[in-house]
Amino acid sequence: MLECGMLERDRQTLRRHSAVLCKQLVVDEMLLQLLQAENILTESMAESIMAEQTSQKRCWRLLLILPKRGPKAFANFCAALRETEQQHLCELLIKSPETDGRDTHIESIQPEEQPEAGQQLIQTTGKKREMPLDSSFLFPTQEDITGKRVRTQESMEFSLDADSPISTPVFPCTVDFYRSHCQQSYRMNSSPRGFALVISNVTFDPSATSELDTRKGGEVDDEVLRKVFTELDYLVSVHRDLTAQGMMSCIENFSRRPEHQTVDSCVVCLLSHGVEGGIYGTDGQLLQLDLVFKAFDNVHCPLLQNKPKMFFIQACRGEEMDCGVEQIDGPERTCSPGCEQRDAGREGQGDSDPRQRGNMGRPRIKLPQRSDMICGFASLKGQTICTAAMRNTKRGSWFIQELNTTLRLHARDTHLADILVQVNRRIKEREGYAPGTAHHRCKEMSEFTSSLCKDLYLFPKYQP
Repeated sequence: MLECGMLERDRQTLRRHSAVLCKQLVVDEMLLQLLQAENILTESMAESIMAEQTSQKRCWRLLLILPKRGPKAFANFCAALRETEQQHLCELLIKSPETDGRDTHIESIQPEEQPEAGQQLIQTTGKKREMPLDSSFLFPTQEDITGKRVRTQESMEFSLDADSPISTPVFPCTVDFYRSHCQQSYRMNSSPRGFALVISNVTFDPSATSELDTRKGGEVDDEVLRKVFTELDYLVSVHRDLTAQGMMSCIENFSRRPEHQTVDSCVVCLLSHGVEGGIYGTDGQLLQLDLVFKAFDNVHCPLLQNKPKMFFIQACRGEEMDCGVEQIDGPERTCSPGCEQRDAGREGQGDSDPRQRGNMGRPRIKLPQRSDMICGFASLKGQTICTAAMRNTKRGSWFIQELNTTLRLHARDTHLADILVQVNRRIKEREGYAPGTAHHRCKEMSEFTSSLCKDLYLFPKYQP
């Protein structure tokens, strides 16, 4: 039997799982382009879907259109789910059992049972149960390094403080904005803009270290980063679960790529457990971050000299959780940093002596060993406190969530340093929700360091 072109059993499958799909399905440009390529959607249909303001509304619009798009729509939709790494939803639809007059009972299972999705579903026969939307959210857990804090409460896996990763397309830069800002900023018009490396350690070797827990939700982060930097016109490579030596080898090979000569920038994202100054490999060994930055400095990576190098570190920098402090009534108070340390009295040394110049002709301009770098950290470093980073086991880490959102909405007209300021502000406003636990109303504060010498605009989707 056909209804609007789709087989009745396929239409019923979509209808039966519509609530689950609307909670979990990521409707982005890639998914819609795959459906357009198979003539399941027209361009105007895709535009109308993406015009919806929330991810849930985009899912509903797509699910309303699909049953009207012919008998091949269901199979092509499942194929598109596989291509966009939403295999868990594809399996849910394909393996959906016949109801035999009974409805389907849907329950959530723990993310570790399906690590690539973080939220797979199982089905048993029985009465259908509609889960409240908020009950599918997960508690944040610390990205700390101590294994002594045993997480025994299942409620620790739920949170009400986060929505799904934003799937709004990256807003494009306008021609006028590019022309008015390109002269005073880093060159950024190569296609691709550069290469991006994402290393995400999710599962740690229990025989090598018993203190590093599985980073539930970490697989969400690396997929979010892959998508957003792909849309920003970077060629992204993702590597998961590497030892400390494996991470260093991967980073060194990436920094030596000859193709860096033809592009305008590079991105490195490292996601793992960590301490101040280092991140952990799956073998429990530390990789010092200074070695990472060294691999991209002006000495060891000459092909990226004078080009911006972006780093994003999702890891703890200590074991102490930030419990926050009550804000005093009245205007928000801020604390300015102490006096800057200046290299006073040395401005002209070295160049003032004419004997140093001799008759060598015009000397080559020298660079400092390390420059043109910017690094965003998920957690704060301080003299007395190095805080833990917070991660939601279903939605991913706070820092990557906010970075993704801000890049998508503001990269078109905001330079990266200001984007990271906005990320700081958004994270400052967040609080964990876990009543009865140490995580309730917990706080996090991100920060960034920069040796950039110009404004860094990504000029998304603009080609001269």
